[in-house]
Amino acid sequence: MTAVTAGVDREPFASRLVAWQRLHGRHDLPWQGTNDPYYLWVSEIMLQQTQVTAVIPYYARFMARFPDVRALAGAHEDDVLAHWSGLGYYARARNLHRAAQVVVEQHDGVFPSTAEALAGLPGVGRSTAAAIAAFAFGERAAILDGNVKRVLARWLGVSGWPGDAKVQVSLWEAAERLLPDHDIEAYTQGLMDLGSQVCTRTRPRCEACPVASDCVARRDGLTDRLPAARPAKVLPQRETALLVLARAGEVMLEKRPPTGIWGGLWSFPELAVDEDPRHVSAQRYGAAIAPVEVLEPIEHGFTHFRLRLRPWLAAVTALTPQANAPGRLWLPVADAIGAAVPAPIRKLLMVLDSEKTKR
Repeated sequence: MTAVTAGVDREPFASRLVAWQRLHGRHDLPWQGTNDPYYLWVSEIMLQQTQVTAVIPYYARFMARFPDVRALAGAHEDDVLAHWSGLGYYARARNLHRAAQVVVEQHDGVFPSTAEALAGLPGVGRSTAAAIAAFAFGERAAILDGNVKRVLARWLGVSGWPGDAKVQVSLWEAAERLLPDHDIEAYTQGLMDLGSQVCTRTRPRCEACPVASDCVARRDGLTDRLPAARPAKVLPQRETALLVLARAGEVMLEKRPPTGIWGGLWSFPELAVDEDPRHVSAQRYGAAIAPVEVLEPIEHGFTHFRLRLRPWLAAVTALTPQANAPGRLWLPVADAIGAAVPAPIRKLLMVLDSEKTKR
């Protein structure tokens, strides 16, 4: 690992970045033009591991439904998850909901005004807290999201994978050292914009970069090697079956546990691919079913593994009260599409709805 941080002249870097941001950066994003910490907080949480273009429509719908922190704190978790569904990484939505309740219950609806205090809220890490504090309160605090890691690793010539603890320490030290004394909002936004628009992962536009003249990666021809990629790792493949119980135009959804994959969302019951769907339907759900129809499998990728979902569509011929136990819902397919369901389940529901229309 090599870090070229000693003696860095911070003002030229910062001043060039600020000037560039004012001329070429983004100024029309929905959460810009305000210092309301609620608006900024929601946007920053949504932007974690998600691109701006994907976030914008979700942000608009979310803010229309939950216009302030009290509205979000008082909402039912299912409603929050339904408005998040499709963005992925659902722990962010659950933490957002919990953090809103903390702000209301412990801070009387007023957001903490420092990065250190903001970092104490559920789901708000060091970089996210710094971004909120900079934009909402003008605090001089360093950010270090994925885009910024790439910018600093290239400009300073920091080798190694940014996920490595030692590399992160080096990048944090550089991020702190480069902070300007003034214009922290423009500087922070400039770092974000530079990483997303110019210093991109592939084919960076070095000719448009305001700090290219002293960028180590550009000087040494290392832009394609810095930052280093995550060490190669073969993702394990998992497989599970989905039991799609259908009756009179409705399907049964089951609430998932509050933690883990798709925590707190509604989904179809899962079973092992070697289990007997008739037995599971009868014993677990009190439903007698006709022979199952095997649907096309669905492939879905997570950070640490790949998942193959095998949907088994089963028409229910008889039900006992057990099928209506707490944590289970029978909904028309069209209504289920709009519920708090994971993206692959919504895709499957849309297929079912389309097939129903054709019949």
